Amino acid sequence: MKSDLKSVGSRFSDGLIFQNPVTVLLLGMCPVMAVSVSVFNGIGMGLSATFVLIFSNTVISLLRKFIPENVRIAAYIVVIATFVTIVDMLLQAFFPQLSKSLGLFIPLIVVNCIILARAEAFARVNGVFNSALDGLAMGIGFTAALIAMSVVREALGAGTLLGVPVMPPGFRPALLMGLAPGGFITLGFIIAAMQWALNRRKRKGKL
Repeated sequence: MKSDLKSVGSRFSDGLIFQNPVTVLLLGMCPVMAVSVSVFNGIGMGLSATFVLIFSNTVISLLRKFIPENVRIAAYIVVIATFVTIVDMLLQAFFPQLSKSLGLFIPLIVVNCIILARAEAFARVNGVFNSALDGLAMGIGFTAALIAMSVVREALGAGTLLGVPVMPPGFRPALLMGLAPGGFITLGFIIAAMQWALNRRKRKGKL
């Protein structure tokens, strides 16, 4: 039981910190740059990708022994596209504003490097429970990175969080934060902070 809990904890720590898909593995950069201008968009994209990660990993793990090797990537894309379509339809039905705001980036989840990488590297060689857990952990890590970027960019670029003003009177928004260069700058600082923390942890472990 303890080993199972340890395995679960290790999977989540990998997704959030040690193998975070954005700040460590540097995957899925296009949606990260595009949608992180607001926290609302960041949460929406992160949860959408998490849903697809969990269910595509689960189905691919279930079918891994039946999918021929020479067509496995095409089969993965079909599975992923199915769940992306479900997410897209749900957003259009229940969250039309978010769907409109995210636009093309929801369908593009089909070819997101994170989704395909976890299907190929993990789900096809692991059991259903571990694959679903890996999808959840990686999705949470992706969402956390998106939210971190979105908080900085929305606060500095618009003076708001989730559309609510949070900056003092007289604050002048930095318009750069709403543009691509602002995204690169923010991501660079977040990656630097993550690498500093990981290296500091390694040095302490060696002492």
